Amino acid sequence: MRLANSQDAEAAFYAAFERADADAMMAVWAQDDAVFCVHPGGSRVSGVAAVGAAWRSIFSQGAALRFELADLQTFTLPTVAVHTLCERISVRGQGGAPHLVMATNIYMLTAAGWRILGHHASPLPRIPTGTELRPSNLH
Repeated sequence: MRLANSQDAEAAFYAAFERADADAMMAVWAQDDAVFCVHPGGSRVSGVAAVGAAWRSIFSQGAALRFELADLQTFTLPTVAVHTLCERISVRGQGGAPHLVMATNIYMLTAAGWRILGHHASPLPRIPTGTELRPSNLH
């Protein structure tokens, strides 16, 4: 699969995530031991084998998540792109407010096209509907 740009790679990443498809997920990742992933509330997982094992563990429960992506900001250079965004995650078949997660995805241009190098996701507190996602205070 050749991904022409970081947006294509991001779309493939979240499509694989929603389908709980470990093979499709790992096809989006760079085949480089510099890859890393930080899931909400988890520690850093590094290397292709460890990242793949983490995704297989997450997906062992089956496809249950739906993602709505918001507040996307991108920074793109010729061979690297950084995307920050809010993931609004719903569990299929359950009501209630979505879980809010702030994610940073780092993509790199490889010989096989654009691939993800790193994914870091941190949970956000529930925000009332209509509230701006950007913080009002700098730290």
